[in-house]
Amino acid sequence: MKRLVLAEKPSVAKDLAQILGATKKNKNYYEGPNYVVTWALGHLLTLKMPEDLKKEWQTWQMETLPMLPKYIGIKPLPKTRAQLKTIGQLAKRKDITEAVIATDAGREGELVARWILEYVRFNKPVKRLWISSQTTKAVKAGFASLRPAKDYDNLYYSALARANADWLVGLNVTRALTVKYQDNLSAGRVQTPTLALVAKQEEKIARFIPQKYFILSLEALGKTAKLSQKDPQAFKTRAQVEEKLQALQKQQGKVTKISFKEKTIPAPLPYDLTELQRVANERYGYSAKKTLSLVQSLYEIHKVVSYPRTDSKYLSNDLKSTLKERLRALSGMFPEAKEYLGQAKVVQKKAFNDAKVTDHHALIPTEQSPDFSKLSSDEHRIYGLIAQRFLGLFTPAYREKQEKVTVNFGSDTFIFTQTQVLEAGWKKTTTEQEQNVAFREGAVIAPNFSFKEALTTPPKPLSEGTLLAQMERYSLGTPATRAEIIEKLVKTELMERNNNSLRVTKKGQQLLELVNPELVSPELTAKWEKQLEQIAQGKYESKAFLAEIRNDTKRLVREVKNSEQKYQDFSLTKKKCPKCGAFLKEKKVRDGKLLVCTNEACDYKRRAEAKVSNHRCPVCHKKMLIVTGKNGDYFRCKYDGTTEKLTGGKKQKKKMTKHEERRLLKKINQDDEPQESALAQALKAALGKED
Repeated sequence: MKRLVLAEKPSVAKDLAQILGATKKNKNYYEGPNYVVTWALGHLLTLKMPEDLKKEWQTWQMETLPMLPKYIGIKPLPKTRAQLKTIGQLAKRKDITEAVIATDAGREGELVARWILEYVRFNKPVKRLWISSQTTKAVKAGFASLRPAKDYDNLYYSALARANADWLVGLNVTRALTVKYQDNLSAGRVQTPTLALVAKQEEKIARFIPQKYFILSLEALGKTAKLSQKDPQAFKTRAQVEEKLQALQKQQGKVTKISFKEKTIPAPLPYDLTELQRVANERYGYSAKKTLSLVQSLYEIHKVVSYPRTDSKYLSNDLKSTLKERLRALSGMFPEAKEYLGQAKVVQKKAFNDAKVTDHHALIPTEQSPDFSKLSSDEHRIYGLIAQRFLGLFTPAYREKQEKVTVNFGSDTFIFTQTQVLEAGWKKTTTEQEQNVAFREGAVIAPNFSFKEALTTPPKPLSEGTLLAQMERYSLGTPATRAEIIEKLVKTELMERNNNSLRVTKKGQQLLELVNPELVSPELTAKWEKQLEQIAQGKYESKAFLAEIRNDTKRLVREVKNSEQKYQDFSLTKKKCPKCGAFLKEKKVRDGKLLVCTNEACDYKRRAEAKVSNHRCPVCHKKMLIVTGKNGDYFRCKYDGTTEKLTGGKKQKKKMTKHEERRLLKKINQDDEPQESALAQALKAALGKED
């Protein structure tokens, strides 16, 4: 009798199979004496589309909205049918007595497996593997403590409710907007308020008007302090600050108070996924999607970090017994790990809190030592970030002594601050500390003043890092989905990247004006996300949640129908299609822009801008452009105007260089000619010389 183990990806299935002794490799699964290990390919199934449910929903028209099916149902994804068929065949084998769900231990992983088991009509017992790392030790411990799948039913109900809510709100509002305004306008339960956060920041920047102000300072014993004011920008004109300065210069200052305070800053807690994505974006410019991909690789392929899609920064107490092994794994890369290894004494005790660990603990290194020759430079960076945070658990806190010196000139106050580092701790400060000076209470301070002009600074545009922080604040999406939401907004041309900042496109700006303000506001979506979390915890009914979503969908669609807002398609050009005469519109693709016909019955398209090729101009030898003309594509040099046929240009004979000529002659002489020519041999014979 055997167990059928369902992993989420082939790479994970391979590792599980090795650990479980399923060494016989088949095309779509591994088999051994006790286990058959197979895999999904991410999702193998998806919710049915409207056209799968009702004939009248096949056409996008306002009359059929809103679409509110009682039951949506699932269907196979076309490209993965073969794998789904294999799982179905394995499930029906008589020697398979139960299934083990070994997909990612989270909401989406649960949905992946449950849909598959539902589709193949698996009617045998089902258990759940719930682990936070892919090491051999963790997998063996996980299989030794499998739990019944029904213990995770609420997690599945939450995932299913989320999928249904996105279907109802996303498809209905998107169809309504697209039909009404005749352009592809994608709106969603999470993506629209996320877009609104970027737009709100842009509005702040647009409204910002720089203001000039003056800063008045006092210098004493080589230190500088600003005048203490309720409004730091109170001096708007030079005359105001000069008047104040003249008044102060007539007085002598006095040190009226000296106070000391010790400040202790413990090392930051280990990362959750969102904070790791934020730091990687700020430090290395990585997108949220790239960071997730890198940490997923460290988890699945290299097995050197714990489960990445976590929203917790805390660790469970049972992990304390594994700390030495984790430190040992880090000792090759971090010398300090060897120091902590002898004691493995945790300084950051507050990081261990069972009550604050959600589905998964914080992101930390596993007990497996990394093979750095197999890590890419990007993976190395991400692993380094995770490892350094983990080492902070054993590192003393940063301690400093702050001195505050109050100097009064009459009723005006200047405060000097000095800092002395008592213990660098986890900060490991290597910068040279500024030399402190000795102030004495009651000492007289000379009126040595100066002022400088300054300008107020505008708010900064949101980067992916700062957007992720706001998404987390408003509970928009989950750690697992936030990167995907940002990518979708960019792909649908509602938002674009500009270096490391984000901006809303004209299309995106209009979309935010067209949809209901509630869908734009993050508060409604944050409320939905909290309800989904309550469903996962068994504190809220998914039926009640979906009933509320249905009512919201009706209202949102009704408001789009009744809206009198105008919309302008900025991608529409004045160029006409040579086939049917309809206007052409610009469409972004991976390698540039296309001009496509707006007539749905016409398939005409061409490049909107010339593409740089690797083909060289015969005159100036610079790379030529591929240009579309009446007779098709051709090469054109933008520097001297030279043109060539796209195919003919590749075959055109080029003048042979001297180096190529010498190389060719040498080859001919070696391959086709004798070492001496016939004439040379005849001359030698005539002169009586030997060959």
